[in-house]
Amino acid sequence: MIDPSQALSVIPEGLRTLLLDEYSSIVNNFMERRWGPSELSGGRFCEIVYTILNGHASGTYPSSPNKPRNFVDACRMLENNSSIPRSFQILIPRLLPALYEIRNNRNVGHVGGDVNPDLMDSSAVVSIASWILAEIVRVLHGVSTQEAQQLVDNLAEHRHPIVWKSGDLRRVLDPNMALKDQIMILLSSCSSRAKADDLFNWTGYGKRGYFNRLLRQLHAQRFLEFYEDSSEVEILPPGSDYVAAFLQSKG
Repeated sequence: MIDPSQALSVIPEGLRTLLLDEYSSIVNNFMERRWGPSELSGGRFCEIVYTILNGHASGTYPSSPNKPRNFVDACRMLENNSSIPRSFQILIPRLLPALYEIRNNRNVGHVGGDVNPDLMDSSAVVSIASWILAEIVRVLHGVSTQEAQQLVDNLAEHRHPIVWKSGDLRRVLDPNMALKDQIMILLSSCSSRAKADDLFNWTGYGKRGYFNRLLRQLHAQRFLEFYEDSSEVEILPPGSDYVAAFLQSKG
């Protein structure tokens, strides 16, 4: 996997470093179930992205982020520049105010019967921020298309607070979770196929024979595709639906 800083080398180091640091903060806080800080980082992330878009439109990047006096109006101004890619002109400028709104106004008082919005809001922050960063890489990447796509795919991974990730290692943080559920949740956190050997190691399960039999059962149920010739595993749509329902039931 390429270094994200290489893929964004066209952006000045000061902005690039802050962008990646804030994105990393959003993801890490979300994974550690610290919903509030995740939302606050979403606000800072917006200001950095706006500065990058405005710099790209004007042809000159500032060395540090600018916080517009009226953030929504400033984003609307970007729509007047038809010489930039449409995602920089329309899509991202319209997503940024929504992301900023979550940061500014969703922690105010809620009616007592309302569902606590923190997890829902933080999930939205992670998803929107991931798409925005992936789109910036796609437009501005200074690397090959294949390398940029690899990074975009990695950014698009589903992120669950119950899954911890460090490098190539992943763990489900609930040691009492059934093996089937661990397999499905781990697979859903991957952007593409996973090696069966990696999946087995991630679960920490000790019996490979039973593990393989379970993969075949889930394959027969169409929850996953088990490519036995290459020893790879990929989640299928019914499996994704199963994971979504399971996580919802856990609150």
